[in-house]
Amino acid sequence: MVTKNQIKLITSLGQKKQRSKYQLFVVEGKKAVDEFLKSSYTLNHLFAVTDTYNVAADQFSLITNTELKKISALTTPQEVLAIFEIPETHKIVANKLTVALDAVRDPGNLGTIIRLCDWFGVEQIVCSYTTVDCYNPKVVQATMGSLSRVQVSYVDLEEFLRSTHGQKFGTFMDGNNVYDTALPKDGILIMGNEGSGISDKIESLVDHRLSIPSFSVHQSTESLNVATATAILLSEFKRRGEV
Repeated sequence: MVTKNQIKLITSLGQKKQRSKYQLFVVEGKKAVDEFLKSSYTLNHLFAVTDTYNVAADQFSLITNTELKKISALTTPQEVLAIFEIPETHKIVANKLTVALDAVRDPGNLGTIIRLCDWFGVEQIVCSYTTVDCYNPKVVQATMGSLSRVQVSYVDLEEFLRSTHGQKFGTFMDGNNVYDTALPKDGILIMGNEGSGISDKIESLVDHRLSIPSFSVHQSTESLNVATATAILLSEFKRRGEV
């Protein structure tokens, strides 16, 4: 069963303030929970409607579907919910292809970008403090377990870029065509805010301005979603990246 105190704790973890206080976050759904259980993340407690999980007895609660609905943030709960500890931040490795996010606010976008980095073998993302928290339940859900394999760090992005060697690429509407630009194997790919793009302070630190050309005959076509643009650019970096 699930206690009132456990319900109170789990529901409170929807707020960043409470996640920071307890250093805990929630993962829902069998696939995502399984991914985190296989990773280096430390399990705090697991609640499930079936007794099929190989975890310590004091870390497991068998619950009913009704109880699961009380603790789940999903419209349709997915048989298991787990609480994991937020790990200590690891050192950022500067000699690898890194994605840097400047004030990306939408949880779905961040979750998708984390999945993309996992797919393309990018092991670390560096975020400004104004980027949405990667342990936000909507972000965790959108990553489908990829958060367990991609390191996400929050830093003073301007200071990080100033102190880090390596080529810095930024995305702009008036940038150079990515398909005509030489791309390195390593470097920092900076993606900006959904509405305003890369901020002026970060723009001043960019070495190479990139753009994804539109092939549409309609001038009114909207610019690409930041996650979609990240997918195209990472594909190019991985396909053509030179030593």
